[in-house]
Amino acid sequence: MKKLLVTGASGFLGWNLCRLARSNWQVCGTYFSQEIAIDDVRIDRVNLRDFSQLRNYFQAIRPDAVVHTAACSQPNFCQNHPEESYEVNVIASGYIADLCAEANIPLVFTSTDLVFNGLNPPYRETDPVCPINIYGEQKVEAERLIHDRLPSAIICRMPLMFGAVPPTATTFIQPFLDTLKAGGTLSLFVDEFRTPVSGTTAAKGLLLALESGKTLLHLGGKERISRYDFGRLLASVWGFPDDRILACRQADVPMAAPRSPDVSMDSSLARSIGYPTISLLEELEGLRDSL
Repeated sequence: MKKLLVTGASGFLGWNLCRLARSNWQVCGTYFSQEIAIDDVRIDRVNLRDFSQLRNYFQAIRPDAVVHTAACSQPNFCQNHPEESYEVNVIASGYIADLCAEANIPLVFTSTDLVFNGLNPPYRETDPVCPINIYGEQKVEAERLIHDRLPSAIICRMPLMFGAVPPTATTFIQPFLDTLKAGGTLSLFVDEFRTPVSGTTAAKGLLLALESGKTLLHLGGKERISRYDFGRLLASVWGFPDDRILACRQADVPMAAPRSPDVSMDSSLARSIGYPTISLLEELEGLRDSL
């Protein structure tokens, strides 16, 4: 089998991708601060910010393709630590693009729906980027840097994601469920909209993108939904009373990073080439017994 390198294997998306890809690829994954083991996947500690170490690693494993999922992906962290996050989100991404160009191999880069300001949804691949926080700005810069260094690279803009997690990562639904199981209530935004997908669906999209011949794809879900309505759906699937889901607004919760009101993505291009999105109800029902 061909060899696939997945950066960020200890993260939510990287872990889901490694597990899905191993049936058709010989998978190698990297981590930096959180060691992890995945059956049938080679995992190595690599500092992606160290170009010399990264080049030596590429030369040692000789991948046939790379999916770069490693990132500082928490907007508030990036807002408070712009230099540290820049090294990972931009500089390391440029290094990976250089090495893929040198080896003449495909690269898939995971960007974000937060490259948009949320004022003109739904967003298509042809819409101009307009980030409002540092995380979005860094992803825009990384997209451009990668495209300059490797024009054939595939940029995949990812939505809000949820699902089963490794011991080293979480998604927004795990603390939601912990709170509901403990008898608590959740206050969720009625004025923030996304097009979420599960990690499994997102991973399928990344593998599809790798074979697609496209250079920019949106991998959002089928449904535009607010955080509040997502919470109500989650509660319903798990059998919790919906009066435990309370409404609030973005302005009610001060945060370091500005939040876009609606970064829903139009992912019809990805679906036209086989991206297998299903309803959120089906996604959550499928997860219910595994979480």
